[in-house]
Amino acid sequence: MPHTVEDKKKLLNRVHRLRGQIDAIERALDADAGCTEIMRLLTAGRGAINGIMAIVIENHIQVHMVGNNRKASRPEVDATDELIEVLRSYIR
Repeated sequence: MPHTVEDKKKLLNRVHRLRGQIDAIERALDADAGCTEIMRLLTAGRGAINGIMAIVIENHIQVHMVGNNRKASRPEVDATDELIEVLRSYIR
């Protein structure tokens, strides 16, 4: 899925942070943490999942829908930018 080495590193770093957040949820549950703490940890995990999802969708739109092997027209660029902004506001 990642189209460059740098993209792959960024996504893997996000996954590593997400793994840490999931581990924190498990530790909190094992320690009988309060509902507020569990909800806070779950919210952080959900945010991390949404963040990586936004990156993958944005990359898909830019590479596979518009294509990076040709010059997009101004209306295509504008439509792509608008779609990405809508997705960012919805996902994150």
